[in-house]
Amino acid sequence: MYKILERYRTCNYNSPEATPPAENEINYQEYLKLKTRLEYLQSSQRNILGEDLGPLTMRELEQIENQIDISLKHIRTRKNKVLLDELYDLKSKEQELLDQNKDLRKKLHDISCAENALHMSWQDGGHGSSSGHAIKTTYPGLLQRPEHDSSMQIGYHQLNNEDMAPQRLDGHLGSFAGWI
Repeated sequence: MYKILERYRTCNYNSPEATPPAENEINYQEYLKLKTRLEYLQSSQRNILGEDLGPLTMRELEQIENQIDISLKHIRTRKNKVLLDELYDLKSKEQELLDQNKDLRKKLHDISCAENALHMSWQDGGHGSSSGHAIKTTYPGLLQRPEHDSSMQIGYHQLNNEDMAPQRLDGHLGSFAGWI
């Protein structure tokens, strides 16, 4: 096809009445080459898409088939690479999240252990050995009502056994802590 266009151009420009300048002829030759190339590429594209296959020979059909097979292999290779890259990224994110989860579980366990130790300490009567029992043993008779001398009872606030027991509110010492 290119040769036919080239012969047409040479016959047409060799006429005596019209001879284009040299610069226009170079531009026109470039135009014809590009136009021929464009037509060839458009025809190849239609053939690859399965159109206009009627005038093609068996050899041309095999070439198109091979070209499509090679293209499919390149596409599949690229697709597999993209999928593997995504898989690698997801595995990295999974490991990062597992590590964060492990750290959070450890912190939760540490906090839980600390709360349990504090709760056990409160159940044992406060902060270690400084409980209400220590007051009773350290200062015996301090909170006892004198029974033998009535003159000593002036201004004495009479306490019953419930007032002397520590009161607990949600596992914490209540009003008894104010007596100490």
